[in-house]
Amino acid sequence: MNMIALIDNSSMKASCRLLISCRNSRVFGFSPAKALNTSPHNSCLNFCFKFHSIRQYSSYPFHFSRSQRILDGTQNSSVVSLSYGQSRVIMRSYSYSILPKPKRGLSIIARIASNVRDFSRSIEKHVNDNNFEKIYVQGGLNVKPLVVEKIDKDENIVGEEDSRIEIVSEDVNEENLEGLNNAKVVSSTREKSDIEKEAWRLLRDVVVSYCGSPVGTMAANDPADKQPLNYDQVFIRDFVPSALAFLLNNEGEIVKNFLLHTLQLQSWEKTVDCYSPGQGLMPASFKVRTVPLDGDNFEEVLDPDFGESAIGRVAPVDSGLWWIILLRAYGKITGDYALQERVDVQTGLKMILNLCLTDGFDMFPSLLVTDGSCMIDRRMGIHGHPLEIQALFYSALRCSREMLTVNDGSKNLVRAINNRLSALSFHIREYYWVDMKKINEIYRYKTEEYSMDATNKFNIYPEQIPQWLMDWVPEEGGYFIGNLQPAHMDFRFFTLGNLWSIVSSLGTPKQNEAILNLIDAKWSDLVGHMPLKICYPALEYEEWRIITGSDPKNTPWSYHNGGSWPTLLWQFTLACIKMGRLEMAKKAVAVAEKRIAVDRWPEYYDTRTGKFIGKQSRLYQTWTIAGFLTSKMLVENPELASSLFWEEDYELLEICVCALSKSGRKKCSRGAARSQILV
Repeated sequence: MNMIALIDNSSMKASCRLLISCRNSRVFGFSPAKALNTSPHNSCLNFCFKFHSIRQYSSYPFHFSRSQRILDGTQNSSVVSLSYGQSRVIMRSYSYSILPKPKRGLSIIARIASNVRDFSRSIEKHVNDNNFEKIYVQGGLNVKPLVVEKIDKDENIVGEEDSRIEIVSEDVNEENLEGLNNAKVVSSTREKSDIEKEAWRLLRDVVVSYCGSPVGTMAANDPADKQPLNYDQVFIRDFVPSALAFLLNNEGEIVKNFLLHTLQLQSWEKTVDCYSPGQGLMPASFKVRTVPLDGDNFEEVLDPDFGESAIGRVAPVDSGLWWIILLRAYGKITGDYALQERVDVQTGLKMILNLCLTDGFDMFPSLLVTDGSCMIDRRMGIHGHPLEIQALFYSALRCSREMLTVNDGSKNLVRAINNRLSALSFHIREYYWVDMKKINEIYRYKTEEYSMDATNKFNIYPEQIPQWLMDWVPEEGGYFIGNLQPAHMDFRFFTLGNLWSIVSSLGTPKQNEAILNLIDAKWSDLVGHMPLKICYPALEYEEWRIITGSDPKNTPWSYHNGGSWPTLLWQFTLACIKMGRLEMAKKAVAVAEKRIAVDRWPEYYDTRTGKFIGKQSRLYQTWTIAGFLTSKMLVENPELASSLFWEEDYELLEICVCALSKSGRKKCSRGAARSQILV
């Protein structure tokens, strides 16, 4: 029997109250104290989490002395049967590949398919062992016994040092690794650059704690900012790159805390002028506040903002979508699938989905939203069916399809998700896509077609095609337009929506390749001196006055109106890695690295090529810092990106729920369209 023994010195953390008085709060209709039989002193976080004096098997990768490091540890150790005999090994949900001739001072990156989740087994029976924890690796891996000692455990999950594991055995060689089919062996991790060290220091400085536990990061921490407005709050969308940076750096506790605390805020009362939005709405942000109690006692509470304090009072439609995406990423990277299987998490997930899938008057499968309901949170003419929301919606549906527990209570919801995914992918691929061929087709559109067989289904007038577009789109490139409504196509290029169309496989492989071709061909327009443009081109002159309402912050080539946002870098990196174009990502990271730290990590850049720091840009913007760190880690370890993107799901292409074939009134258009859209 081969044995690995780990000694964990982590101690139990004290729990604390959540929300404005956890003692009186009721979440999902029951009292947490009664439900879990907890004492008044620790009822709140015991409701959210189950803390143990010894953590479950290393949430994070094992660190070896002598520059040896296994990168993919698991949250809940999974013992997985492999294809050779009875050999078993503890590993993560990745697929393996192998490089020859491993040597000393190695890192083993182990990845197997996502079905590892089905085999994962809890090891809670060891949690009361205060001295050490043991993992037994049975069978024929042809590996000599190793004794691994875990020392110097830092209690702070966002601390500077990772756990250290010392290998007692000296026998790590090529023969020992033969049993790991397709194992990939890479060189030791390099020393962080000064810019990366500064970025990590700044990121840790903005960590927000609630009752002694990290729960998120502030949006910005500019020392010169005398009026931070809401930049001192934790935003759901802003925290995503921070969460990924922590997860990729093997620090998952802050992400787990964030997911569970924001989940409980979902049930918070939210009203604007005596009207309440639908259940399931996630807050845009929250702030930790201290409120006085009797005597000299104080209590920390979470104060959420659902849009009732936001500029324009717009509900954050994308918050719930980002929360679902992050929940999946947490499970994929840490292996802690137990979190997403919890009853309260499943309930919150269903509430978000029910809110998004509610029937309405709309004829399209895309989500109908108001202006300013996503990253572009000011008036910019994106009301209707903006691409950014559709791409995030599609991603969230695919995440939910993986995470929902299927039973009698959820089977109808799963069916609705499948139907919506199929309809939405067809709708976006068919009607949002433009390249030179499509533009020429629109140029020749006939209008006022009253027919079920109309070619110009949305009655688009050819005169809407802007002059800049004809000369801008390269022959081998294309992209998804920003918005589509009756008699209206917004031909602006919106970067986030197009990147997430690639990441989620909302676009076909051919379309995804064409988007990157366009970015490459129009590098000076979309990347310039700082990646990446939030949209292109900017609204100018009379168009700016009418569409933005003469917004002084969204002047041409500034902020949301054609500004350059460094936080988009990590999403661009992810899209490039998925499409096998790592060099493009490296090129963009190098452009940002030249000046982003010197410029003090601005929120955004102005001018047509992103040459100037934004005129109202906050400095030391957290998602600028975190986006850079995430990009660097993905570029150096591109195999980690597979946990964050989706491949084409060919089953969705075969689903059609229009029932036209049964009515006999009209033939379904999907068959003809499917033959034109290469997958």
